[in-house]
Amino acid sequence: MFVRNKMTTNPFVISPDQTIPDAHEIMQQYGVKRLPVVKKGKLVGVVSKEDIAHASPSKATSFSVGEITYLLAKTRISKVMTKNPYTISPDALLEEAATLMRDHDVGFLPVVEGDKLVGIITQSDILDSFIDILGFRDPGTRMTIEANDEPGMIAKVAGIISEYDANITHMAVYRGGTGRSIMVIGINSQNTAELEQTIKDAGFDLLYKSVIK
Repeated sequence: MFVRNKMTTNPFVISPDQTIPDAHEIMQQYGVKRLPVVKKGKLVGVVSKEDIAHASPSKATSFSVGEITYLLAKTRISKVMTKNPYTISPDALLEEAATLMRDHDVGFLPVVEGDKLVGIITQSDILDSFIDILGFRDPGTRMTIEANDEPGMIAKVAGIISEYDANITHMAVYRGGTGRSIMVIGINSQNTAELEQTIKDAGFDLLYKSVIK
């Protein structure tokens, strides 16, 4: 799955020439924590609630409320934004986006084509994609099967499933370092008692089964 399939298009943005109160108002009104900073369609940075908090005077300051309001109103986003943020292409795989977020400890990525902002993708988008890919919400049966980590094991399980006229809707394989692998397989059937027994008779270990209605 590609980033363009899960990204949010036309995200809320802010100009580097706008001020901290402007950013705060957008974040409060629309419930967002971060804003891409865009100038003439080009991404020039990102600003987050944390950036605004760091730029705001401490509660222990001797400034009056009026003075604080004045200072914030004069502070432009260009002064507090993160420049040269990590970005990703809409044609990148979701795995690339997830790895980039994880490696650099960021919660979202601006999605750019060239230097033009075309969307954003967040950690929540990645988690939703994970749920979709594994089919946690799709009706049917999900089986967790352990097998030897050998060529042909997936084909063998798939062959057994096809004998019962069931269709594999989702699959993930987790490889361990013990010579065994775990397959999580979703199929479009809920009555699987005979199928499960055939899988066991073929030498596979059925670790877990869940039925989603």
